Amino acid sequence: MIWTLLGVPLASAAAAFAIRADGPRRGLLLAAALTHAALTAACWTIQPAPVFGGYLALDAAGRLFLSLLSALFLAASFYGAGYLRAAGRTKEEEDAAGFLFANAPEAVFTGCLLCFLGTMSLAVLSQHFGLLWVGIEATTLCSAPLIHFHRQRRSLEATWKYLLVCSVGIALALLGNFFLAVAARQHHDLLMTVPELVAQAGRLDKQWLKAAFLLFLVGYGTKMGLAPMHTWLPDAHSEAPSVVSALLSGALLNCAFLALLRVNAVLAAAGLADFSGELLVGFGLLSMAVAAAFIIGQGDFKRLLAYSSVEHMGILAFGAGLGAAAPAALLHAVNHSLTKGFLFLTAGNLLAASRTKSVGEIRGLLRALPRSGALWLVGFLAITGSPPFGTFVSELWILQGALARHRGVLAALYLAFLAAVFAAMASVVLKMSQGEPSDRLKEVPGDDADPWRFWPPALLAAAVLVLGLWVPPPLLDAVREAAAVLGMR
Repeated sequence: MIWTLLGVPLASAAAAFAIRADGPRRGLLLAAALTHAALTAACWTIQPAPVFGGYLALDAAGRLFLSLLSALFLAASFYGAGYLRAAGRTKEEEDAAGFLFANAPEAVFTGCLLCFLGTMSLAVLSQHFGLLWVGIEATTLCSAPLIHFHRQRRSLEATWKYLLVCSVGIALALLGNFFLAVAARQHHDLLMTVPELVAQAGRLDKQWLKAAFLLFLVGYGTKMGLAPMHTWLPDAHSEAPSVVSALLSGALLNCAFLALLRVNAVLAAAGLADFSGELLVGFGLLSMAVAAAFIIGQGDFKRLLAYSSVEHMGILAFGAGLGAAAPAALLHAVNHSLTKGFLFLTAGNLLAASRTKSVGEIRGLLRALPRSGALWLVGFLAITGSPPFGTFVSELWILQGALARHRGVLAALYLAFLAAVFAAMASVVLKMSQGEPSDRLKEVPGDDADPWRFWPPALLAAAVLVLGLWVPPPLLDAVREAAAVLGMR
């Protein structure tokens, strides 16, 4: 089954590049997404056997993140199929949607999107640190053409920044792999797999292990979007098509987070949980502070969401570093991915209607685009952790974890940064939503009523609302089991 999880998206990607007709290619995208989702769902009842000598295996943590990835990709695929259909009608509509253009064939987008799914699945399924590194690096190569798909000056700049910054980060992570191997140099029988290193962590050289974690933290932290290594993220998320932005923020960042947690599991097993935990807490709070500073007065609504991702990656690192709040951090990863997914998809509707990302040029969303405007307002409440949404539950759980460990100062800083982000985003979103429609919205193209582009974000929003009112016991069991596998109790 593991080979099928990898083979379906990669084989579909190859086919997408070969298929010339747009309709069959879009059908292939939906079929691959549905197949991947069905296989992932089956993994909850049938445990896949490890393959490739145990280098590829699906543990509790991988299953949780793979399910999240598959669900988000499924929603993005249906949205993307509708977006491609609408954008393919005329050149004028392509320009209006800000999504496609005459010199960029749709096959490139679809093929790279499916390849992106395959490489992210590889990163989640990898148990060998070397193979994990390959998976994370492969996601960069597959997603770069998606970011540059507009073929504009700013998208080209964002793509090069993404490639350069993430390549430096991934190079440091590779060096971390070397340091990890040196930490086990006296024990040549040890494999560089997560279960093996966790089981034999007491045999590792602790000084080299600490050095390896620092390199992994900077390397994978760059791909995760932790400050101050986050500089690629605002540009890439802002300039990429909205479907791609949803996957970058809701899925790719989780892959890097999981990679960091797997390294942290080895340190926890070696008795170095305090060392790695303090670093995660520090970088988490720094990321929240930096995000709050840049969200204030932000004039581009897609960059606003991008900096919100930096904030939430900080929340994840903060919760994971506390140890006691680790299950809450994993639950927050679920809530953030669903919320940011529907927010970026909704942002695509706003961009298609207004033809601008400027906050100052958009007013009266609730009147001009009732459904997308409502989703935008709901998304603001959800992403800022307001009740009754799932983000409120997980953020409150993380706060309880900080207080349970008697970290009152850290809890106060955590609350202060959350409050600053809420106030900053409220000043932007409420102005966009209320009042008379601005000139940009007086004649909208009717995209607000397109079911292909409304229902995917609407269903994601409903899921976030449900998780705020009731967290299913199987999901709670899943996050606790994943935290236990990752050595975070």
